[in-house]
Amino acid sequence: MNPIQFPAFLQPGDRVGVVAPASIVKYEDVVPGIRLFTEQWGLEVVEGKTLRTSFNQFSASDDDRLADVQQMLDDPSIRAIIAARGGYGCSRIVDRLHFDKFVKVPKWIIGFSDLTAFLARTFRLGYASIHAPMAKTITCAGAELAAESLRQMLFGELPTYDVPAHPFNRAGHATAQVVGGNLCLLAHMIGSETEIDTDSKILFIEDINEYLYNLDRMMIQLKRSGKLDKLAGLIVGQFTDMKDNNSPVFGKDSYEIIREHVAGFDYPVCYDFPVGHVGDNRAIGVGMTAALSVSEKAVQLRFLSNSTVI
Repeated sequence: MNPIQFPAFLQPGDRVGVVAPASIVKYEDVVPGIRLFTEQWGLEVVEGKTLRTSFNQFSASDDDRLADVQQMLDDPSIRAIIAARGGYGCSRIVDRLHFDKFVKVPKWIIGFSDLTAFLARTFRLGYASIHAPMAKTITCAGAELAAESLRQMLFGELPTYDVPAHPFNRAGHATAQVVGGNLCLLAHMIGSETEIDTDSKILFIEDINEYLYNLDRMMIQLKRSGKLDKLAGLIVGQFTDMKDNNSPVFGKDSYEIIREHVAGFDYPVCYDFPVGHVGDNRAIGVGMTAALSVSEKAVQLRFLSNSTVI
């Protein structure tokens, strides 16, 4: 098991940065999230310049987005960095980020979707991060439980999730580090500096707006590269707004595709977990150790406090 350290958990009054490291975001779309952080969670928000700028489809040029994130990483008074939104752009700058000041005063990095690249980089450095709602999504319809799960995790109350069973589930138990995120990014990072080691890990995956044949291709990429061979367990989250060819159709839905590719293994697998591009996108501690229990009746994921808090 890779040694993982936790940044210090937050306390009311702590400063957190909100930045847009990928796609363009409308400032008014993040205001409700910023108000949640300040008025309900008691945090002080430092706004990045990228919340109010644009450059084609991005929030800013690569250099300006890099500078905005780097400033947040380097500032020792900022205890967490929360992404405004995902989209596309993190992989364009992730290898240029410097973490020399971060490792002296680690901080939580929070986001999902395209932020999977940042979470993977943090994990490779040996620090926990949080796959969770971002400033734009944390106040959307149905996000109440997800928002509370992030608050709990940030403030040191590691959550337990109890989820209904799915017919495709494969029963079993595992206690291991949790890694994962957006399936497209996980496949995209193979062979790079942010490639994730999945051996003896509980892997979680989710995605949005992909063609079913491309989902099949990404699962084949994970399988061919050995990423599915030695898992401790697999958590299959939400695969939303998936697309099919008009004619002929692919012939399987998202969960049927995934079930086919993990059929030859014996580790526990659960489907329809509340993580992904949906309102109920529960916080998942990347690098944290968790106990996964899958039975015919229910699923439980319980995060354990057995890492070093610094």
